[in-house]
Amino acid sequence: MSNETPVLVTGASGFVGSHTARQLVKEGRKVRVFLRKTSNQEALKGLPVEIFFGDVLDPDSLRRAMKGCSTVFHCVVDPRFWLTDPAPLFRNNVEGLVNAMDAALECEIQRFVFTSTMGTLGLNPDGPVTEELAFNWYDKAPPYILSRRQAEDKFVAYCRDKGLPGVALCISNTFGPEDYQPTPQGKMLWEAARGKLRVIWDAAQPTVDIRDVAQACSLAEKHGRIGERYIISNEFLSYREMFTMVAAEGGHTPPLVLPVAVAEAVVRISEKLLKLLRRKDYVIRSDAVFLSTAFKELDTSKARRELHWKPRPMAETVKDAVAWFAQRQQVAQVGMTPIFGHW
Repeated sequence: MSNETPVLVTGASGFVGSHTARQLVKEGRKVRVFLRKTSNQEALKGLPVEIFFGDVLDPDSLRRAMKGCSTVFHCVVDPRFWLTDPAPLFRNNVEGLVNAMDAALECEIQRFVFTSTMGTLGLNPDGPVTEELAFNWYDKAPPYILSRRQAEDKFVAYCRDKGLPGVALCISNTFGPEDYQPTPQGKMLWEAARGKLRVIWDAAQPTVDIRDVAQACSLAEKHGRIGERYIISNEFLSYREMFTMVAAEGGHTPPLVLPVAVAEAVVRISEKLLKLLRRKDYVIRSDAVFLSTAFKELDTSKARRELHWKPRPMAETVKDAVAWFAQRQQVAQVGMTPIFGHW
């Protein structure tokens, strides 16, 4: 792909989107970013990018942004798994993707890189999960996961039936610096680093550095096979391992680790209480506990082999993320910006 032809990053205010834009700028690409006017643009501050305002539910705004581009990196995701009404998840994650793919076909985009999730993969309690394992947990999957699964099904169909030149990345739990929003996992990391995260449960999850995800997006454009999906993940870490590393970086004692059964009981009681209080949406959900134990090892050999992708050690990720949050807090303390002002 020529560096002179623009590329478009949708969802560019988010963690994956902003880092993808940053990676492409670093490579000397002409980068357009697509986001809502109401989006927090702090993660893009100082980047030489051309901003297009719009919404994935507005097809005309997508076409305007894509016109003249060679590649689209579709990083839009509605991650609000806590919503009791899942309709917005399906509108933004499924309908929004369909609109983007239709616009890409109309604008004759040469590559469409879709950032999906490891949640669309099948579960395998007996060994590593590969891209070939079919999704096999519809009965247990929460609405957020079902919206992402439906979106990926649409993506596969567009590549197969309509000629979309697409490549999908199934991304695991992302950590790293420049987490401006921040993400729920970023918040947990910083709380642990300053000794404020007192208790966690005995879970484990696949993890990956956000900067390596951004690099994978760029590599997928260059080397990814059309219609294929690639698992983008690195180390499988228990919460104990992860937050012990984090606490050590911050000079604090690691949080207490509770059995999963205890965490599930506490969360279920909290859910019932919040329903009695008529809270429409709530972050504490039993879905989160289930998802934190559902995934085991992920086989990333396909991405490493075909995309030539080489992720860094997660110990480096933790160190860099803690240092970034600490620096951001120092800035906040002199009155320049609230460290967690957008939660």
